[in-house]
Amino acid sequence: MNDPKLFKKGTKASPPETGEEPVIILPEGSNFPTTDQAPFTRFLKKIAFFSSGGAFLDGYVLSLIGVALTQIKPLFDLTPTWSALIGASVMVGILIGTLIGGYLTDRIGRRTMFIIDLVAIAVISILSMFCASPLQLVLSRVLLGIFVGADYPIATSLIAEFTPAKNRAVSMGLVSASWYLGATVAAFVGFFLYDVDGGWKWMLGSAVIPCIILLIGRHDVPESPRWLSQKGYTHKARAVLDKVYGPGYYLEPEDVEEHVSLGKLLKGGYLKRVIFVGVFILCQVVPMYMIYTFGPDIMHAFGLDHGKDSILGESAVSFFFLAGSIPAMFWLNSMGRRKLVIVSLALMMVGLLILGIWPAAPILVVILGFGLYAFFSGGPGILQWLYPNEIFPTDVRASAVGLAIGFSRIGTIAGTYATPYMLEYLGIGPTMLVAAGLVAIGLVMSIFMAPETNGKTLNEASSL
Repeated sequence: MNDPKLFKKGTKASPPETGEEPVIILPEGSNFPTTDQAPFTRFLKKIAFFSSGGAFLDGYVLSLIGVALTQIKPLFDLTPTWSALIGASVMVGILIGTLIGGYLTDRIGRRTMFIIDLVAIAVISILSMFCASPLQLVLSRVLLGIFVGADYPIATSLIAEFTPAKNRAVSMGLVSASWYLGATVAAFVGFFLYDVDGGWKWMLGSAVIPCIILLIGRHDVPESPRWLSQKGYTHKARAVLDKVYGPGYYLEPEDVEEHVSLGKLLKGGYLKRVIFVGVFILCQVVPMYMIYTFGPDIMHAFGLDHGKDSILGESAVSFFFLAGSIPAMFWLNSMGRRKLVIVSLALMMVGLLILGIWPAAPILVVILGFGLYAFFSGGPGILQWLYPNEIFPTDVRASAVGLAIGFSRIGTIAGTYATPYMLEYLGIGPTMLVAAGLVAIGLVMSIFMAPETNGKTLNEASSL
């Protein structure tokens, strides 16, 4: 089959001439298969699996600090202020990392960034084992957060741009499930290292292990053909398409004449999308980060013994988060994005209200409240990755992801910093009611603004 030339949207086909650029984008009306119609091959599954590893690292390093603090607090005689600073410091780094990482990912490429990113996380994790003061811990956590945050736009852009449309929800669901899996593994690692002398050092340094595994797994993941196309590297894009999908597959038509600049994200229709995604993610993740960062303290406030029992309690909640993300991958296609996010946020709010209104409830009721909240976090947990990658165009996709997640992390910094104070001065009931109020704001925002992108190509979903 002869390759037609590279077309802009709406132009007519013409025979190729010697030396012309190879085709990557087809004209409208063409009957050639596109990447959105391609089968979900083993190699595509590998790309999705190892790209989601950044989310695993995020869940792992964030949750592990909550367990490590049980040893660090008495060791460094931490005040509530230092505990809050150590807990919130990684959020400050994530805020910086998502903004800078998203911009650099759009500028220099997805593949280059995710190699740099993993090497940096591994090095910082090892260095954090030698922290000798609370200030050094804060600084190391900020640095770690910068590179963990950078992986959000890197990995999710790769997954969205490689995955066929019908498999996008499942692939992005893998990202969300990987986050919860990382958090669950961290709880068990912390449990087994709890009685080890200096166990907190091994907890923080253990992140180097998944980094090495991911570096090996990502070594042959190619650059996104969409990004290569936008940068004019048509020969490289064609080579990637042939390698990943096989000869004869092309990118669906898109408007290559009017690129969306970074400044346009802050204007008009795209600004509305940035506001919606940013607020939605903020309201979804702030309560979750509060629970994970200070999980043992929260479990102790509900009556569990401080120590291994409270760590096991956090592990149980983490399991509910993980379990809920699995059916949500498929509900996103069967129910649609909009309906699932509204129903899920409503049930999450009910779970937190039970905990807030009845903080002295029997442990089975506490488990029910946390289980209801955590299980139905699966849909919104996936959509925090899926929505920004679907509703923004290729030119600024990673930047938009970084901007939206960065905005949400302002809230997580405030919420995480405030949690030790709320637990000490307000108590667990009011703390849970604050969390329920945040979810309620996200619910109202979603009722009025959540779009339906189910079944759409990336070009269709990102068009205003």
